[in-house]
Amino acid sequence: MSVFKSFGVNASGMTAERYRLDIISENIANANTTRTEEGTPYRRKIVTFAEKDVDATSFGAIYAKARGYHTGDGVKVTRVHEDTTTDLIKVYDPAHPDADENGYVMYPNVNTITEMTNMIDATRAYEANATAFSASKNMAQRGLQIGQS
Repeated sequence: MSVFKSFGVNASGMTAERYRLDIISENIANANTTRTEEGTPYRRKIVTFAEKDVDATSFGAIYAKARGYHTGDGVKVTRVHEDTTTDLIKVYDPAHPDADENGYVMYPNVNTITEMTNMIDATRAYEANATAFSASKNMAQRGLQIGQS
C-alpha cells in the first residue's frame, strides 16, 4: 500500500465517522419528538459501514488478488436505517397533545446515554483516523526530505 493510498483510507474513515456523528446528533435532537411528518414518533437511526470496493481494474489490484493479498480502500456508509428492534417509550401524560385515548404518549426509542456513548466512540475513531493520516503525512514528508539530501 502506498503512502498516498493510506491518505484515502484515513480520509474515508474520517468522513464516515463524521457522518455517524451527524446521525447521532440528529437522534439526540429528536429525543423528545413525539410526532414526525408521518404522524408517528421519531425512531432512532443507525449508521451501517462497510469496506469500500477495491478497484479491481488496476494492475496492482489484480496482481494483489492473484497473490492472495488483501488491500482495502477504506470504509463507506452503506445505509442509515431506523432502529425497529428497540421499543418506543410509553409515558402516561394525559395533558400531552399526542396522548392516546388512555392518556399515554409514545416517545422515541432514543436513549441519550447510549447516544453519548456512541458519540464518544465515533469521536475516538475519528481521532484515530486523523492520527494515522498525520503519521502518513509525516512519513511522506520525511521521504521527500531524504530525497533532497
